[in-house]
Parts: sequence; structure tokens; C-alpha cells
Amino acid sequence: MGSTYVTVRLRNLSGKKRKPFEAQFLVDKGAIDCLAPADKLRAAGITPQGTRVYELADGTSVEYEYGFARIELLGDETIAQVRFAPAGTAPILGSTALLSIGVIVDSKTGALNRLPALPLKRATQASPLHHSCRNHRDVVRSRRHADELS
Repeated sequence: MGSTYVTVRLRNLSGKKRKPFEAQFLVDKGAIDCLAPADKLRAAGITPQGTRVYELADGTSVEYEYGFARIELLGDETIAQVRFAPAGTAPILGSTALLSIGVIVDSKTGALNRLPALPLKRATQASPLHHSCRNHRDVVRSRRHADELS
């Protein structure tokens, strides 16, 4: 599978009229957040909100500033965190932005596919305890039993 790129437009959240940063972003399923050159983000009026340590693909750790941006792609938009990378860095679209608009990456072809509906389920339905424990007393009993075994 080759690399997948998509046109992305980043805008500031403040409502100030600034030219958005638009570019071809590499779709990176392994990245959580988006990443773009800091000079381009600042020119679009996107401001740093803090710093965070990130792990690069080669395993090294680096500290980047991060901020929040309105992200437009594939005819949809979301708000997500974006890392401020050194000038000249190729922009990356992380999985959080994709998932929040209901888009997944086909692992065989690299194609971007829209989900028919965004999953909106109660957390208890996904919990393994949901099926095996029918009420609160069963959950408490299960926890006590686990404590006794340890």
C-alpha cells in the first residue's frame, strides 16, 4: 500500500479573518494528532495552547507546542488538536480528526472510506462486564471475588 494524501484546510477558532493553511496532508493511522509547520499555523491565526511530548516514528521523543484548529476535509469539518512542527515539515493528518468525521482508512488499499453512521453507543454496551454481570450486586460480588484471589 502506498501513502495516502488528502487536501486539508486548517482555520483558527477565534473567528478572525485569516487565510487558512491548505495543503496535501499525509494520512497517518499511527498518529493521533495532526501536525503542520508552525509558521503556517501561526500565519493562519492558530495559536499554541501548551506543549506536549510526542513519540516520533523512529521511537525518539520530541516536545512540540500544540493548539486547536478547525479542520476541513472531504466536505466535512471538525475541531482537533494540531502540533506545531518545524518549518518545512510535511503536514500529517492524525486519526482523531479522521474518526471524528466518520472516516476510516482501508488498511489494504489506503483508501479513505466514510462510515455509514458514527458509532454512538453507551460505554457499558462495549464493556465485557455488561454481558456477564446483570446488576450492580453482581459487579460488586465479582470485584470482591477478584480481591480475594489476589
